[in-house]
Amino acid sequence: MAVDLLRLLRLATVASLLSVAACATTSTPPPGPKVSKLEIEGTKHVSEGDIKDRILTSGTPWWAFWPFGSPHYFDPNAWQADLRRIERYYQAQGFYQAEVVDSAVEPHGKNEVKLAVQVSEGEPTRISELQVEGLQALPDLHREEHHERVLDKLPLKKGDIFREAAWEETKARVQEELRELGYAEAEVSGEVQVDVDTRQAKVRLDVKPGPRYRFGNTFVATDANPQVPPRRIIEQVQGALKKGDWYSETALAEAQARVFRMGVFGAVKVNRGAPDRESATVPVVVDVREAPFRSVRLGGGIGVDAARQEARVLGEWSHRNFLGGLRRVTVRGRAGYAFIPHVLSPTKQGPVFEITGEYEQPRFLFRDLRQQTSLTLEKGLEQAYDFYGGRLQLGVIWQPHRSFSVFPSYNLQIYRLSGRVSADSRVPPVVLGCSSDALQCDVALSFLEVAFSWDRRDDPVEPRDGYFLSLSVQKGGSIFFGDFNYIRILPDLRFYYSFGEDKRLVLAGKVRAGTLNPAGGSQSSIVTRFFSGGATSMRGFNGQRLSPLAALAKQEDLDGDGVPETTQTKEWETVPVGGNSLVETSLELRYQISTSVMLAAFWDTGLVGVEGFESRNAPKLFGPDHYQAVGFGLRYLTVVGPVRLDIARRLNLGQGLPVATPGYIYPTSGGCFGIGSKWKPDGPTSRGATFAGAPDGQCALHLSIGEAF
Repeated sequence: MAVDLLRLLRLATVASLLSVAACATTSTPPPGPKVSKLEIEGTKHVSEGDIKDRILTSGTPWWAFWPFGSPHYFDPNAWQADLRRIERYYQAQGFYQAEVVDSAVEPHGKNEVKLAVQVSEGEPTRISELQVEGLQALPDLHREEHHERVLDKLPLKKGDIFREAAWEETKARVQEELRELGYAEAEVSGEVQVDVDTRQAKVRLDVKPGPRYRFGNTFVATDANPQVPPRRIIEQVQGALKKGDWYSETALAEAQARVFRMGVFGAVKVNRGAPDRESATVPVVVDVREAPFRSVRLGGGIGVDAARQEARVLGEWSHRNFLGGLRRVTVRGRAGYAFIPHVLSPTKQGPVFEITGEYEQPRFLFRDLRQQTSLTLEKGLEQAYDFYGGRLQLGVIWQPHRSFSVFPSYNLQIYRLSGRVSADSRVPPVVLGCSSDALQCDVALSFLEVAFSWDRRDDPVEPRDGYFLSLSVQKGGSIFFGDFNYIRILPDLRFYYSFGEDKRLVLAGKVRAGTLNPAGGSQSSIVTRFFSGGATSMRGFNGQRLSPLAALAKQEDLDGDGVPETTQTKEWETVPVGGNSLVETSLELRYQISTSVMLAAFWDTGLVGVEGFESRNAPKLFGPDHYQAVGFGLRYLTVVGPVRLDIARRLNLGQGLPVATPGYIYPTSGGCFGIGSKWKPDGPTSRGATFAGAPDGQCALHLSIGEAF
């Protein structure tokens, strides 16, 4: 779990407002008794849940405790209005003969009532005739194109049940597509004649396309003394539309996104001006308001995991118009103190820090290309090693579209590694990928990386629809020198699909895979290997614990002479050292049960293999090293993202994690959160005799902010 202080302050503010609201609620007498239950009977064609979502009266939910909810009370006036709303909702769904035939308010417990409604739906009204008038004014080519793109795919079709929502959507889609063809003043209206007795509806669309327009001149409205030249804004607009192009509202939206992506405006609006019928052109009006060019952010945070705890302070300074030209300079830093594996009895602890300076030059050579340089200095503690490091990255970002970007870069990374696990134990240097047997070794990585991304999510923070695709390819060593010659490939695919009008039910999926191929069968460095496990990867393991392991027998002072002796009758100390292959998949079903609470159920799988996928000894998909976990989660939705609690249990399919230590003894049974795990010191050491994912317990708990993917 990692929570910044800035987010905590915002959450505290939200909690305070909820507390005030709760106090105000309890100080006002409720209008009536509590509603313990609400039942609607007789529903067949219309969902009972959809009806309940559209009336004021509702039953008290099971989660009605602060701050997630409160009891729902009975108001007789609202109840009578709701009975009429039920009939009106049925009419909107095409059931004009539907009626509420009975309703009851019955006492149910102390100061509680139970509500019941009986409805008679009747038969639905279907579309017997669908006419579209007014398209004769369009050219033949546009009529054919409009039929293919719109009329053949309308929400309303002859024989369908007439629904008012589909009728409104039909008019909006016809108008939207006409405007995409350049008819900026297109209007769509119509009428529906419903015969309640025969249950038939005659639908007529009246289309007025108007003239076809092209884009005209672009005008910029900004502050009194702007620092951003209007020509730079117009240049970004021209990346989406040019003077003389046919009018399109999609182009206007893309132009607005491009201007906002400049990163210096607090508000951006790109709209059309009044059409000029004489010249058949539409001007483009860009309204922008500049944000402060300098900003400072300070905060703090904590990181909590079963294998690591850390407290830290955070800071960031940014100048978005450094020396003019919208050059951006950012300095961000993090300093903290870490405990491994836990603060009460750490095997190692110490300060950690990271400071990064970043420079970005927009319009590098041409409009859609920007140059980026960053330098990072850091000190860190990991379970298997400690390190000092420095990273340099030089690259350019080409982003011709708001959803697509290509980022080629040259990277130089230098580390000083120490395989310290505790005061008395160290991971052998060869396991870290070091070429010497010294207690500390220096590693230099020099590689070229090309990263592609295609982001079509509706919301990067809480996505409900769309997809995301990325691919990273690294080539290290060879002509780039460095200590390691390798190729590293990492693709990532995610998709989201929501159900229902209110998008409460979301199906989300992720597939992520990677392979690291050292040249000539040589060793790879631990800083380039793959790890999995944690709140944003395979949730059946704690952070980085899904990995090949190195094991060191714990030492104890058995004879009381003050000198620890090694014993294999106790637990072993296992630390993750990473692997050369990775597969992660996740399938998650999320359901929003209220405005602030969401439930989730998920199935995660994960694999981190010793060898890359090009090797003969590569791990097999859904083989003994491919682990699976199921679990459920609770989300509390806030303005800074969902606060997420996930509990996962790993299925006992497969064998123990690979441990590259001769004589290591696996546990023979697994448990949850330290309960049920036993050791068998005299048992077999074969991985086949262990539970899946040994030596780690079979359950994991994760608390974080933000969705898992």
